[in-house]
Amino acid sequence: MENKDKSTDIAGRTYDVKDYNRSDELSSGLAETHEQVSDSYMAGETFQESKNKK
Repeated sequence: MENKDKSTDIAGRTYDVKDYNRSDELSSGLAETHEQVSDSYMAGETFQESKNKK
């Protein structure tokens, strides 16, 4: 029997549209993060200011 670590499953997980309908913590976190990034992208927000600081 293979002893698989849960963290390897989590690390390889990416957002899926079905995450919005799932109730587990990982899915809801991925859905929320995807929504925040999407909103920022659509609003035209950029984060170049922090790159230019020295």
